Amino acid sequence: MRARILGTGSYVPERVLTNADLERMVATSDAWIMERTGIRERRLAAQGEACSNLAVQAAERALAAAGVAAAELDLILLATCTGDYPVPSTACLVQHRLGAVRAAACDIGAACCGFLYGLGVGDAYVRTGTRYVLVIGAEVMSAVTDWTDRNTCVLFGDGAGAAVLGPSEGDRGILSSHLHSDGGLWDLIAVPGGGSRMPPSEKMVAERQQYIKMKGNETFKVAVKTLEDGVREALAANNLTVDDLDLLVPHQANLRIIKAVASRLGLPLEKVMLNLEWYGNTSAASIPLALDEAVKAGRITEGSLVLMEAFGAGLTWASTVVRW
Repeated sequence: MRARILGTGSYVPERVLTNADLERMVATSDAWIMERTGIRERRLAAQGEACSNLAVQAAERALAAAGVAAAELDLILLATCTGDYPVPSTACLVQHRLGAVRAAACDIGAACCGFLYGLGVGDAYVRTGTRYVLVIGAEVMSAVTDWTDRNTCVLFGDGAGAAVLGPSEGDRGILSSHLHSDGGLWDLIAVPGGGSRMPPSEKMVAERQQYIKMKGNETFKVAVKTLEDGVREALAANNLTVDDLDLLVPHQANLRIIKAVASRLGLPLEKVMLNLEWYGNTSAASIPLALDEAVKAGRITEGSLVLMEAFGAGLTWASTVVRW
């Protein structure tokens, strides 16, 4: 018994922020952003549009695609680092909005790896008898983006993606999940302010510590290595090679990172799902959003061997192998 992805769904806000718009906000250019990141535009949540709003939209579409009613769900796992409130869990708000009256619900805080962490946990529950698990990645990264910092504000966008897991007794489903972390690298990507370490204060706000901070060059090097290692680990665990893959769905953080990993693996870009040009880095929403677009575009079909990989704050990294 293993978990199989029964259906996927995604949602992005209507508002588009282009590189040309950013040129009017900070000292940058479309050419510089495209060269350094591969991002052309990103979506931003509307005023009053919170993480739970995005999550519900993606979840409803995933449930419809899976043919599963919300009332049938046993567990909801919401991966996010930009929830509606510090307390309660945003997953509980989603559970109520969906009408998932039987479901337990909680958030997963693993940043960009959150959705893959959720797939790993959801798969474990299905393997032990749980019937239906809804895994969501949803982020409003614009809420923690410093729009005066030209090094980070070009990177992030808002969005949500979701997948419904159910039991499969055949050879289809999640073959393996590989989850890792190294808290010694926590300061590479962090929002320092707003928690118990640095509670909200006038000083915290004045120093703009409520926004995401990144050490770009160090993060790039670690990301390439951990992503390559994650792919090789996942393939080896299933006695597979890079040539066996039908599609790699990487975390959509930076085109240079993705190209570097593909090159080191010897994987042609034709076998890599890319959509960051239009959405930027949507953190935990990145992989499920790309996964849903790949399904809808026919790049993933029955029997496809799909590998998903991510790295993120924590530092965390993860990979998941799925036989569709």
